[in-house]
Amino acid sequence: MKHTIFLLTLLTAVIFTACKPDAVVPANCVDSKEAINIFPDYTDVVIPPNIAPLNFMAKNQGDEFVARYATSDGKHEVVAAAGLDGKLMFDSIAWRELLTSARGTNITLTLYSNTNGTWLKHPESTITVAEEEIDPYLTYRLIEPSYELYRQLGLYQRNLTNFDEVPIYENNAEYEDENNHCINCHAAQNYGETHRTLFHVRGEHGATIMAHDGKVERLNMKCDSTLGNAVYPAWHPSKPWIVFSSNRTGQAFYLQQKDKIEVIDYGSDLIFYDVENNKISNVLKTPIEMETFPTWAPDGKTLYYCSAYVDALSQIPDTTFANPKNMTPSDSIVKNFDKVHYNLMALDFDESTRTFGQPRLVLDCAAREGSATVPRVSPDGRWLLFTLGKFGQFHIWHGVSDLYVIDLQAADPAASVRRLDQANSDKVESFHNWSSNGRWIVVSSRRDDGSYSRPYIAYFDKEGNDHKAFLLPQYDPEQNFMRMKSYNVPELSRTAVNVTPEQFREAVYSEDIKSVQYGK
Repeated sequence: MKHTIFLLTLLTAVIFTACKPDAVVPANCVDSKEAINIFPDYTDVVIPPNIAPLNFMAKNQGDEFVARYATSDGKHEVVAAAGLDGKLMFDSIAWRELLTSARGTNITLTLYSNTNGTWLKHPESTITVAEEEIDPYLTYRLIEPSYELYRQLGLYQRNLTNFDEVPIYENNAEYEDENNHCINCHAAQNYGETHRTLFHVRGEHGATIMAHDGKVERLNMKCDSTLGNAVYPAWHPSKPWIVFSSNRTGQAFYLQQKDKIEVIDYGSDLIFYDVENNKISNVLKTPIEMETFPTWAPDGKTLYYCSAYVDALSQIPDTTFANPKNMTPSDSIVKNFDKVHYNLMALDFDESTRTFGQPRLVLDCAAREGSATVPRVSPDGRWLLFTLGKFGQFHIWHGVSDLYVIDLQAADPAASVRRLDQANSDKVESFHNWSSNGRWIVVSSRRDDGSYSRPYIAYFDKEGNDHKAFLLPQYDPEQNFMRMKSYNVPELSRTAVNVTPEQFREAVYSEDIKSVQYGK
């Protein structure tokens, strides 16, 4: 059977190759006014000098295609050809030489299409090769868009300089009864540089799996003195400390509109975990505020987060209740879900005493009739990146949300807030993060089909200008449609995860679990 599969694969490859035209720029062609139409759209973008080849599918009419990337002086080029399928896949060695020579300058993309023996040359597109590299690794969870159940899912790491993807941990074990657990909320410290990383396991085998200082542990993060489980993590930039949000989360389903689901916090606080001493304590524990999505400034002196004031919801009349004054907080939140607005907040932090100051308002999103989520500070400490939607904090299930930035060094940071017009789309932008040099943003976007989240990369220049985002390159560009998974929580890192899937699996299925202790 294995030999049969091998022969069929080889035969398919031979047929595919035989159908391709020669990768040679046509000598005789007619200039066309029809613009290049390709997927992914790599026209007029800024790319890192260490990115994998930008393979794509030609969507212009034609029986065969040739595409050429070249430096402006024509001294370096890479050429590919395709048949009816339009898949143009470029040699990786020639591509690397091209980007190396073009670093800090422009290259041109030219597409040729052949219909009934006549070659057309489409107008060239310009691509800028930036000086600054992108961190070479991207970590993400691959998951089917679902609501109640989960099947095969896992954490993976992609090498952005090529097409290598390796599993960090998968729940598709050898035995079917080992599948029943979810994996979420992975996070590494300092762009993966210190090899401190964690993820949560929910359901069977539930725990927080943490790798630090050469060991992998299974932790029970529940504590009677905190609101609930540890959820969204934020590693301190240098110390073995983590601030989590502690959330009580639920789902509500729409019956009469395009959005499918609303993920709601019924309560959320901030908690502090000292990894070395295995101690957990409350940062903020307030019944009238819901604090979530913490993140540190790069100097470790400020903690940013999102917070919604929910006490006011109980004052909103609601005819579905006989006595609105008797509404519980959960009732108030569900019935007024579209009036829950999260503001951007901050806490000053004293590292020597490990104490936090009083909450201060960074941006009043409620006053703007909006709601912020996932704040992230640029490595130079200047820019606060976040997504803004109409309400709530789980924008991935909303129709539209956009990336915004605040200049934290402005005289009035709140007055500096602006939408990233070039990097955004007309659909949902959700989870996002910076590269370690602050020049690249990766964002999980549903701009392609509205259902699947895929990682897009955008250049953010030294002047604070954003540029057109481009889809993560794949060896086979059709994989972007054929892989029926969403890319969840894309995180850039400078180094690869140094823990094997087997080590993580051993920890997940271990009978040993360490419970955290309350107290500083």
